[in-house]
Amino acid sequence: MVTTTAAQDTDLASALVQTMHLLQDLHAETSRPLGLTSQQARLLCVLIAGPQGMTDLSHILSIERSSLTSMVDRLERRTLVARTPIPGDRRAFRIELTPDGLKLAHEVHNAVVDRINTLTAGLPAATRSTVTTALRSILR
Repeated sequence: MVTTTAAQDTDLASALVQTMHLLQDLHAETSRPLGLTSQQARLLCVLIAGPQGMTDLSHILSIERSSLTSMVDRLERRTLVARTPIPGDRRAFRIELTPDGLKLAHEVHNAVVDRINTLTAGLPAATRSTVTTALRSILR
């Protein structure tokens, strides 16, 4: 049987969409026991790399600024994040993790990684390497 390029492209896109849904579900399942929504957990994980401005976070998380503000307010009340002023702009803030937030962000990240490692444990080493290389090339 000959598979056309269009069918292969559809198969790849379909597999990636299914993978995205699976990863979103895993993220939600691992976030709940830690007392976080999936979006809150994602925000904490994004901030592991360092403080971010609200506009950048809104783009990264694909949410409206008003929703982001509410989320940051809730996480700030839990002392997981802090707002720090941006010099030269009285209205702008960077959002950064507190020590408790950093600890929880790493817990979320590690929990998701553990679940993914469990799911992929049966893959042969060559397949793991191929998938890793392919995903890294897509993510660039």
